[in-house]
Amino acid sequence: MNNVVPYLMRAYCEWMEDGNLTPHILVNCETQGVVVPEGLSKEGKIVLNISSTATTDRLMTNEAVSFKARFGGQSQEIFVPCHAVLTIYAQENGEGMFFDTKTEEAPEEAEKPNLTLLD
Repeated sequence: MNNVVPYLMRAYCEWMEDGNLTPHILVNCETQGVVVPEGLSKEGKIVLNISSTATTDRLMTNEAVSFKARFGGQSQEIFVPCHAVLTIYAQENGEGMFFDTKTEEAPEEAEKPNLTLLD
């Protein structure tokens, strides 16, 4: 089954922009695969404006959010795996959603059930 987070991110983003609000995401920069401007994260996290007016070529897939944006006057490519997004919220009023970022255990690492044979 597909992860629900990317679907919720797209829905919240559309809902916010339809209401003339500015969608932002809080990203865990310590997650593997995250590509954001160096030196802008604080305590391993960064807030990114993902509005259509602040980004170019924004693409929100089931795997990641990617776009180009200007930081310090320079265009940079941003790539954020969906599992690195901690929350999406509107800048103007803080409405949004937190996401559960726990990763599921791999099947071979999952705890095996304790079974007892009864006679």
